[in-house]
Amino acid sequence: LLDAVVGAQADLVARWVAVGFVHGVVNTDNTTISGETIDYGPCAWLETYDPDAVFSSIDTGGRYRFGNQAPIMLWNLGRFAETLLPLIAPDPNDAVAQASKVLETFPERHRAHLADQFARKLALTGSRPEDAALVSDLLEALNAGGADYTATWRLLAAHLRSDRTEVPGVPPGWLNRWVERLDGDRTAAATAMDAVNPAYVPRNHLVEEALAAAVAGDLAPFERLLGAVREPYVERSQWRDLAASAPAGFTERHVTYCGT
Repeated sequence: LLDAVVGAQADLVARWVAVGFVHGVVNTDNTTISGETIDYGPCAWLETYDPDAVFSSIDTGGRYRFGNQAPIMLWNLGRFAETLLPLIAPDPNDAVAQASKVLETFPERHRAHLADQFARKLALTGSRPEDAALVSDLLEALNAGGADYTATWRLLAAHLRSDRTEVPGVPPGWLNRWVERLDGDRTAAATAMDAVNPAYVPRNHLVEEALAAAVAGDLAPFERLLGAVREPYVERSQWRDLAASAPAGFTERHVTYCGT
């Protein structure tokens, strides 16, 4: 049971990271053994890639910051393991040793899931030693350049279709390395990327607009946003504004609450 739960959480957090989801309060009562995301009131989405991104009003110390979601999940799993100790072995020392052995697999399992997620996002087939550096260099560039995290992946796919497509925040040298690494047809790779990289996510400014309108009695913005995120990989002209970055300065002042 513990092994299955550790595996489910290692996969779940990798999926969060891949799409830029910041849970907000990843504590033990917001963690489920099924590996589903629950009770994510003060959640948010990355506008730009930032491991230190925090949006929750109650997370003043950055405990649940974007880059700390995996370590904090492992801490939660440790608390879950403690409740299972009497069921694992009669001798407490033996139980702790067996539980610890399972918990120690979390970092590598999470890393493997994360590598798989980013390989799919970049249409990398057949794992190669240089792939880890390719991904980390891209994320460092996005962090330094302040590029739109969600839009970047779609722009990379567009770049494969036309070398003239600019990708803000992504160095030309990195683009050349990536294109050289790809196997097979570039158009097919671009299609594969668009199938896993959402064009639409519930961007923070859109959620705020939908909430404000709903409170005023107008559910149309909510229904429209919901329609887009239900089909996040299919671009439509009527939803073009829903793929746009937040207004200047919005991210810096954005705060989420448990009621969000």
